Amino acid sequence: MILAVITISDRCALGLTTDTAGPAVAAKLAAVWPQAEIANRLVPDEEEQIVAMLLDLCALGASLVLTVGGTGLGPRDRTPEATRRVIDREAPGLAEAMRATTAANNPYAWLSRGIAGLKSSTLIVNLPGSQRGATECWDAIASLVHHGLEVAGGGKDHP
Repeated sequence: MILAVITISDRCALGLTTDTAGPAVAAKLAAVWPQAEIANRLVPDEEEQIVAMLLDLCALGASLVLTVGGTGLGPRDRTPEATRRVIDREAPGLAEAMRATTAANNPYAWLSRGIAGLKSSTLIVNLPGSQRGATECWDAIASLVHHGLEVAGGGKDHP
């Protein structure tokens, strides 16, 4: 199984700051799927580069691609737009679950524009760019994603 984490950040891509959110999310994935290959990528907040990276990882056969960053209201936050260009079908409940769960501790969670959806059988989920936000959002949906991957891959029926 191939899993991927893409950090989307101009500052990290330029080497101005160290990415902590992407590695923290990758560590959470490794804890759930220790046998999986985890691909870590870094791109700036450039919509075309995000689309290209998502398509490359889908073509590689990734079962799950988690993006970290670019989901806010800033002028360069384009991750949801790039993701919409790639996915075939949205999975809105994942984004709703992340916002609803994390907003209890951080009301700014409601400002996240992250989405989730499928490109063929690859599940793509947008997480926020902060380490805390990304890991809390992952924790909010981890069990749902596990089941969703089984269903999307054709290995399990709906309960």
